[in-house]
Amino acid sequence: MTQALKKLSGQLSGNLVFDDLWKSIYATDASVYREMPLAVSFPKNTEDLRILIDFARQHKTSLIPRTAGTSLAGQCTGDGIVVDVSRYFTDIIKIHPHKKTVTVQPGVIRDDLNRKLEKHGLFFGPNTSTSNRCMIGGMVGNNSSGTTSIKYGTTRDKLISLKVLLSDGSPAEFRELSREEYEQKLKLDNLEGQIYREVNSILSEEKNQAEILKNYPPAELHRRNTGYALDELLRSEIFDEDKGRFNLCKLIAGSEGTLAFITEITLQLDELQPEFTAMVAAHYHSIDACMQAVVPAMKHSLYTCEMMDKVILDCTKESLKYRDNRFFIEEDPEAILMLELRSDSEVELQQQVDKLLKDLRASNLGYAFPVLYDGQIDLALELRKAGLGLLGNMKGDRKAVACIEDTAVALPVLADYISEFSRIMKSYNQQAVYYAHAGAGEIHLRPILNLKKSEDIKLFRSITRDVAELVKKYNGSLSGEHGDGRVRAEFIELMYGKQVYELLKKIKYSFDPQNIFNPGKIVDAPPMDTSLRYEPDRKEPEFDTIMDFSDADGILRLAEKCNGSGDCRKSVEAGGTMCPSYRATKDEKDTTRARANALREFLTRSEKPNPFDHEELKEVLDLCISCKGCKSECPSNVDMAALKAEFQHQYRKTHKPSFRDKAFANITQQNELASKFPSISRFMLSNSFTSGVAKKILGVAKERELPVVARQSLKKYYLNNRNKFDPKDPVKTVYLFNDEFTNYLDVQVGKDALHLFAALNYKVVIIEHPESGRSQISKGFLTRAKELANQNVSIFKDLISKDTPLIGVEPSAILSFRDEYLRLADDKEAAKKLSENCFIIEEFLKQEISEGNISSTQFTRKKATVKVHAHCHQKALSNSARTFDILNLPENYKVTIIPSGCCGMAGSFGYEKEHYEISMRIGENSLFPAIRKSEKTTIISANGTSCRHQIKDGTGRVAQHPVTILRKALNKR
Repeated sequence: MTQALKKLSGQLSGNLVFDDLWKSIYATDASVYREMPLAVSFPKNTEDLRILIDFARQHKTSLIPRTAGTSLAGQCTGDGIVVDVSRYFTDIIKIHPHKKTVTVQPGVIRDDLNRKLEKHGLFFGPNTSTSNRCMIGGMVGNNSSGTTSIKYGTTRDKLISLKVLLSDGSPAEFRELSREEYEQKLKLDNLEGQIYREVNSILSEEKNQAEILKNYPPAELHRRNTGYALDELLRSEIFDEDKGRFNLCKLIAGSEGTLAFITEITLQLDELQPEFTAMVAAHYHSIDACMQAVVPAMKHSLYTCEMMDKVILDCTKESLKYRDNRFFIEEDPEAILMLELRSDSEVELQQQVDKLLKDLRASNLGYAFPVLYDGQIDLALELRKAGLGLLGNMKGDRKAVACIEDTAVALPVLADYISEFSRIMKSYNQQAVYYAHAGAGEIHLRPILNLKKSEDIKLFRSITRDVAELVKKYNGSLSGEHGDGRVRAEFIELMYGKQVYELLKKIKYSFDPQNIFNPGKIVDAPPMDTSLRYEPDRKEPEFDTIMDFSDADGILRLAEKCNGSGDCRKSVEAGGTMCPSYRATKDEKDTTRARANALREFLTRSEKPNPFDHEELKEVLDLCISCKGCKSECPSNVDMAALKAEFQHQYRKTHKPSFRDKAFANITQQNELASKFPSISRFMLSNSFTSGVAKKILGVAKERELPVVARQSLKKYYLNNRNKFDPKDPVKTVYLFNDEFTNYLDVQVGKDALHLFAALNYKVVIIEHPESGRSQISKGFLTRAKELANQNVSIFKDLISKDTPLIGVEPSAILSFRDEYLRLADDKEAAKKLSENCFIIEEFLKQEISEGNISSTQFTRKKATVKVHAHCHQKALSNSARTFDILNLPENYKVTIIPSGCCGMAGSFGYEKEHYEISMRIGENSLFPAIRKSEKTTIISANGTSCRHQIKDGTGRVAQHPVTILRKALNKR
């Protein structure tokens, strides 16, 4: 087969990969399944798809369509060729504002589409929790709906037409057909004609119609994705004179890529939602009370009716990203209903709110009803949408497992259904997780299981079967929006009966006689408890690591926290930082998810003495720039920066470090030596010839300027001028961490910090201490990094307190105390205590402003415009808003934060010649364009030394540290 795949690769305009790394990355999606594919393809055009279809037919293999790979039921796993359309099939082909339609390729991201549509006053309504990375093709495949379905319906409701390739490679277009057009389709002498004739034959028989209508959920339940939507086809004028036109799109929606390969999608759009919005967050002491409240709540004109339970809410307490979103939560609710209202009038909106509150209070079911407005609603909805990923953040091997999470029943029976469901869970000694779309009759219910254990795998099956029978009892849908896939398809026959199931098989094989399109999904599914991610009852590998991963029960379990939800695939326009290299390359290989998948795969299946000794791991981690975006933005907090650092350390047990890695890791020693002969070193690194030689030796990109040491170190400057920084009656005493970058390279920033503190009447103390270890950590020299961490903790532990904090100007250095030192230091208690009183300077100044110790009167009243780019580590471990806050101290300064993600330099990464291009592409994503668009008089603020160098190299502009800006803004008097 390898030769055949090589030949296939040469025939494609796009790409085909079939090495172990790529296959392991694509062996999983966001489900519990793992199937090693034959290959992964990235088709560039429709012709590539035809070639792939021909190959699958000739070689008796299959094609598994994939967009963002966020499917929860295993739709994107299989042993054939995974066909990823997210790389090239990404065009918005045509927007028709007057028709309120849009035509797109399947790889267009839902939120990106809506950003384009907004200027036309339109949007695509269905809204999943993965909307910032999920793609329209996947939404069609799953018939996605999300939080807005009670107002805007499902994806199926919005489909106008689809262009597809059929299983013989022939093109077809499915759209609404008149009776005459339908009759013409029946006469076609090709596969399309055969499909129409088979569908017509099945649906024309009265006994089939009766079986379908008897066994399918009622039409009022709009979330019904179990099997193929034969009931939707019956509701057409072909089979019922009172209904609308026939459209095979309704069958393709929810078919999970098993019937045809979609190439173009035309959607019906809606006008933008009313401008004014409010949300009542109704609090309940029990799940039962919450469920009972849904029916009366839905009598109001709600735009969303979402639920979160205590398990989800408790997950958010420790989330760096989401814990601040809990501002509206009162006491300790068992469940919250999030009820959103909208209106074009503020007065009318308030009337709606008052009526809803009146009814909620009259029901005597809830105990608190805070009302949220505007941006508060976005924060609350982010909290709800994070539910899926946050569940993956549960410590240990027991996880909230997706298997029964997609059931939907009619609202009148929802409370009874949930009550009976809870009894089933109790019989299994289970505390289930309840969240999501209460207003649509769909609560995402998850048992908590350890699928590494045989007994829990048995529970996995038993619980799913019992719940399937319960759903059937209540005439609901086993799949409401997530699809059947591997996990539920086995139970479709139970839900619909043998006769209907046979009709579904006929549909599948009329479209796809050779079973090449995503086999095993919907019909003829393998058992739902096979091909799981983990080998049951395996002996858990143990690893002796330098870093302490006990917070995740070890390094492997930290990687396994990734559940595949794909938050790391969001686009630049979606904001945030994660994942910079993916944003530049758009390759799945460069996502946090791929790196976690690869680590899990190779660490558990390696037969080498050193399981870290795999070139595949080195490759997949190569473009991880340790921005730490995943530490906060990944709902599961998969800390890839820590994982990479440990990998580098472990890999070097087998492989010697390169000269360049050692040079960059020990850059502080070189700078110390250079500082003894500053004139010579500055000349050598500034002169084009000698600096060119140095770059060549070090493997540094020729386009880069090498940083040069200052003529005097900050340490020397402080010792020579310490009296200036010791006022008689200081507000407070602070210790300044004289990091290795500020001490030798960015000395002026350190001077500005000293003088700023002195002018604001703070005593500043610099003591003798070693470097932070940042460069050693970034290159994986963890033995030395551990020594430095221990030394710094020992030196500062008895000096630093709430009253005498440790302040740093370089975020990557000072924030090591709050991050890596907690994993490296031997004295855990001292490191933890110390971490609580270490701050980047912006955090400290903001705190002092809040306490009234610093005010605007101490600064100029001149006007200035400032644009802020914040360091990635600040975004992950602190908050960009702190820089914004302090730069607003001068009352006439107009400050804005650039939504810039990562600058792309990332320490030494951007200097390395093989990474230079990627580094600049990351900068070009948003940072460089924003700076170029700004006026030349605009002050650019960047608190990271790497960021300032990147901005200079990428735009020619000189960025200033916030303390430099503030020092210049001090009142002269």
